[in-house]
Amino acid sequence: MYARSTTIQAQPSAIDAGIAHVRDEVMPAVEDIPGCVGLSLLADRQSGRCIITTSWETEKAMRDSMDRVRPIRDRAAQVFGGGRTQVEQWDIAVLHRDHRSQEGACARAVWMKTDPNRQDATIETYKSQALPNMETLEGFCSASLLVDRASGRGVSCVTFDTAEAMERNREEATAMRERITRQAGMEVVDICEFELAIAHLRVPELV
Repeated sequence: MYARSTTIQAQPSAIDAGIAHVRDEVMPAVEDIPGCVGLSLLADRQSGRCIITTSWETEKAMRDSMDRVRPIRDRAAQVFGGGRTQVEQWDIAVLHRDHRSQEGACARAVWMKTDPNRQDATIETYKSQALPNMETLEGFCSASLLVDRASGRGVSCVTFDTAEAMERNREEATAMRERITRQAGMEVVDICEFELAIAHLRVPELV
C-alpha cells in the first residue's frame, strides 16, 4: 500500500472552509480515481499546517493518478488560503488500529530520518518496540508508519481519542520516543500535533 501526502500552509481563518471543501469536493473526486483507497486530513489550527493524505493500492495507481489529482490539489490549496504546498510519496509500512476514531480525535505526527540501508530494521523496531509501547498510552486509537525507502525518511502518526488524552500522554510519549529512536539510530526531524479533521483511510491492517 502507498500514500501521497500534501502539506498545505493554510490561513488559519480558512481552515474550516478548507475542511468542508476536502470533505465535500476533494474526497469524492479522489476516491473516484482507480486504485484510491481513502483520504485523511490533519489540521493544526494554530500554525495553519494541514496535511491531506490519500492512500493507494499500488505504486502504479498512485503514479498514474498524478495528472488527475494536480488540479484537485491546486483548488484545495486555494480554498485553504492559497498557501504553499509540499507533496510527498510514501510506502505504508505499518498500520495498526485498536479501534476506529471518532469525532474529536487528534493525532501526533513525528517525522524521522535514518540510514536508508537500515530502513527495514527501523520498520521492525517500530513494530516490535514502538507499537506495543504506543498501545499503552492513554486514548490510543491507531498508529501508522509511512516511509520513503530511498531517502530513509519516515513519519509516524499516532491517533488518540481526544485532545485531552493526547495532552496527558505527551510526557510519557516523549520519553518513549527518545528511548526508542536512540536505540534504533533514528533522528527526529519534526513533531506536530493535529486535529484529525477527516479519517477515511480504508487501508487494511499492516503489521
